[in-house]
Amino acid sequence: MRILFIPVFCLLLLALAHPAGAQIKRQALDSLDGLKLHQVAAEPVTFKGRKAIRVTEAAGAQAAEDRLVIWTGADFQDGVIEVDVAGQPGAGAAEAARGFLGVAFRVAPDASRFECIYLRPTNGRADDQVRRNHSVQYVSAPDFPWPRLRKEFPEKYESYVDLVPGEWTKVKIEVRGVKARLYVHGAAQPALLVNDLKLGETKGGLALWIGPGTLGHFADLRVSP
Repeated sequence: MRILFIPVFCLLLLALAHPAGAQIKRQALDSLDGLKLHQVAAEPVTFKGRKAIRVTEAAGAQAAEDRLVIWTGADFQDGVIEVDVAGQPGAGAAEAARGFLGVAFRVAPDASRFECIYLRPTNGRADDQVRRNHSVQYVSAPDFPWPRLRKEFPEKYESYVDLVPGEWTKVKIEVRGVKARLYVHGAAQPALLVNDLKLGETKGGLALWIGPGTLGHFADLRVSP
């Protein structure tokens, strides 16, 4: 009995640690398969030794917030989103460009509504402390863009984290109910806390996000419960 008990006990532990349906969903981002482009242009590339997709804004892109690479078929409400990103201002970008890029979640089918957490890579090591304080940002489209959040809730929805433009950066976002947590560089503590997601406990798609003037690279998108 003792010989049989140990393997069975180990199997029970594995079952508890990895319950049915708890598989990680992965999008390698080495091609455009399974992706839908919304106001962006994208192509598969090798960037700093890694297969990735390069994303820039499409010619004639209109709105400031809804530049998206949508993961088709993804249905997201709560869970953990992980992706590696590298962002920098593109050639000819305006002076205000910061290399904005991040993740949009709970995206409406027509992309008109979504939650988003993103980075401003050029702010991470700026000589201006105020700019450093604006290194990461939460927004909610369409009603809560960053200017409104910064004006009405100063410092609440943005924070500092060390960033280097054009360098690979690990990003993890945990979403539970109306709360979201941003972790950067594999840190144990979050760089940004959001306790009142503006769309409430909604459900929707998942997308990579860039802002105006950005040259962005994304690799290895993963989602787990």
